[in-house]
Amino acid sequence: MKKLYSLFCLIFPLSCVLFLISCEDILQEEPKSISAEYFYNTSGEVETAVNAIYQPIRGYNGFGFLYPAQLTAYEGEYYHGRGSYSSLSDFQGLNSTNITRVGNIWVQFYSGIRNANLVIKNAPEGTNISETDIAKYVAEAKFMRAFIYFQIVRNWNKAVLRTELNMTELDVPISSADDVYALIVSDLEYAEQNLPDEPSISGHPSKWSAKTVLADVYLNRENYAEAMNKAGEVIQSKKYSLVEVSTYEDFDKIFGADVVNSTEEIFYLKYSRESGWAQTQCYHHPKDPYYNGFGLFILYMPDSETNDFYNNQDNADLRKKLWYPWEFGLGLNTMLSRKFVDTERLTYGGNDYPFYRYADLLFIYSEAVSKANGSPTVDAMEKLNMVHRRAYGYNSLIPSVVDFKLADYSDIQSFMNVLLEEKGYETVDEVKRWLDLKRLGLAKEKIKAATGIDIAEKHMWWPIPVSEMNFNKAIDPVADQNPGY
Repeated sequence: MKKLYSLFCLIFPLSCVLFLISCEDILQEEPKSISAEYFYNTSGEVETAVNAIYQPIRGYNGFGFLYPAQLTAYEGEYYHGRGSYSSLSDFQGLNSTNITRVGNIWVQFYSGIRNANLVIKNAPEGTNISETDIAKYVAEAKFMRAFIYFQIVRNWNKAVLRTELNMTELDVPISSADDVYALIVSDLEYAEQNLPDEPSISGHPSKWSAKTVLADVYLNRENYAEAMNKAGEVIQSKKYSLVEVSTYEDFDKIFGADVVNSTEEIFYLKYSRESGWAQTQCYHHPKDPYYNGFGLFILYMPDSETNDFYNNQDNADLRKKLWYPWEFGLGLNTMLSRKFVDTERLTYGGNDYPFYRYADLLFIYSEAVSKANGSPTVDAMEKLNMVHRRAYGYNSLIPSVVDFKLADYSDIQSFMNVLLEEKGYETVDEVKRWLDLKRLGLAKEKIKAATGIDIAEKHMWWPIPVSEMNFNKAIDPVADQNPGY
């Protein structure tokens, strides 16, 4: 199936050529050489349009490289950036190189949003497509639009809300985070009602994907009861389970380049060796045995001996063994990560980007239950312990000697401390830590403790790109810009 997906990735861009436009016009509505009245009439045509949503965001300037590399460099408790990414680990805001990079991310995200808007607007007007198929494809487009806006609002704290209703307009004002989240929730609610029970194709969302993202959105909005209920629905469906391991090599059954899917996968961006996830090269050195000679070692742990996050992790925790020492001029205690391994890659790694897996859902549920209740519960602790047991090679469903005891974490703060620590160990390389630290208001405290650096205010949010301001006259380049830029 990986080979079939690779073939799809090679052939598919030809079918999407009519959707590709210049950066200047990327947010305009009309495709350049095709009329909506002739294109969105059949299920196959609308499906092709839906697939076009994924192309720009999966690419190098989106989730393929720039987005994850940017955020991982902020995870200063264990990562430091090298080369042009090293300034990000100073936490003083973006230099000109990285301002350009986040501007490119913005363009790719809005290209995906534009393609989603085209489906949402035009699919209901199709003349040879069933109402069921229309609802399904519009639901997928709304899911993806919400998913993209969720990344935008957490990194820019605002957005230009372009929807099917205003996509012919160039001048659209900045919207507040509250307004962006309102659209995200509305889109995800539609998606959970109209997406299929199973993904239409590997890497596309199901209704359970929508429920999971909605739970995460509610958690970010501090709507803990709603987050608990939505995550609980996914858990109670029994559609997902943790992949059991007994050695650190067994994590390859979750993250390996040859894995098509697993019982843990809720929503991933899918890659192959022919059109791979470029981010994986950041974690490797050209001479290490885990990535076949194309590592960039952009992201690394500078000194494991002085790293509290690493040293506080139990040596019996199998996840700790995913770190390994590699000397490239910064000392023998420099560490790289082998979580995403591909020794047979052709270009970039064939590993998938695990946005939402069952472990993430268990963390969401555990935190939401505890905060909705005002204190941790037996159920919340059990969900946390499921991930913790698996990390030591124990059966995730059976109590073990490594279990956290509720009596030791009876107040919400102590429970959140252990949950955040556990989540940090579990999601290394998955581009989740920085957003958690910001959401919980802990970024400045944690980075100060780990590095001694005081985070500059301008580092907390990315700047609205100059390219957006140049053609969108509804934006005030001073009042609408994020602080410090």
